[in-house]
Amino acid sequence: MNQPLRSLGIAPNAWAVNAEFADITRPPLPPRPIDLTTETKQLRLDLAKTALIVIDMQNDFCHPDGWLAHIGVDVTPARDPIGPLKTLLPLLRSVNVPILWVNWGNRSDLLNIGAGVRHVYNPTGAGVGLGDPLPKNGAPVLMKDSWAAAVVEELTIEPTDIRVDKYRMSGFWDTPLDSILRNLGRTTLLFSGVNADQCVMTTLQDANFLGYDCILLRDCTATTSPTYCLQATFYNVNQCFGFVSDSQTLIQAVPVSG
Repeated sequence: MNQPLRSLGIAPNAWAVNAEFADITRPPLPPRPIDLTTETKQLRLDLAKTALIVIDMQNDFCHPDGWLAHIGVDVTPARDPIGPLKTLLPLLRSVNVPILWVNWGNRSDLLNIGAGVRHVYNPTGAGVGLGDPLPKNGAPVLMKDSWAAAVVEELTIEPTDIRVDKYRMSGFWDTPLDSILRNLGRTTLLFSGVNADQCVMTTLQDANFLGYDCILLRDCTATTSPTYCLQATFYNVNQCFGFVSDSQTLIQAVPVSG
């Protein structure tokens, strides 16, 4: 074996290859364990296997000129995660925890969206629904690459972050999210975003069903639904689907090199 080996793939799902040889052992990433307090148990998790999922922190759900506000919903609660996320995101990036922005961003032709989904956003058929222009700025509702589907301006997507467009409440349905996470070797998922009882919860449930370890960050998650919906979300995560903690507890648990 005279030729040097070249890396092929993304660690830890990578081979080392040349014309004559392939090392398919996939060496694991060095572990970086931390202890995290949750509402039900003390956890030990590995930052080298952890990713943060940020769901639907976008204009249509969180901005006063977006779709939810247009139909009369008070979006103030949906903006609550902005502050905690602005503090948490730089820290997680500094310790190489991937940030995945999972936003509702439909195809322009809506060919993969059935009538049942469209009905949720336009129950009378005469309102402003998926793909229709918002009256205040003309942005098409929840359309990929539009202002409506963009992350709110207070939160910054860095070049190292990962974007995933979704088309249903669950970020795993008909998207590459699962493949991306498995290629990155990430099995522990931190969840944040809106709405807690809808898109966050369904994505977290699907993650649990797929075998991921799930931690919901209470202060980075919100909903415009009634308070009892948020309480039920926290209860069900603790009871059935994972653990509940918060960003400040996580920040205190993450070692920062000086």
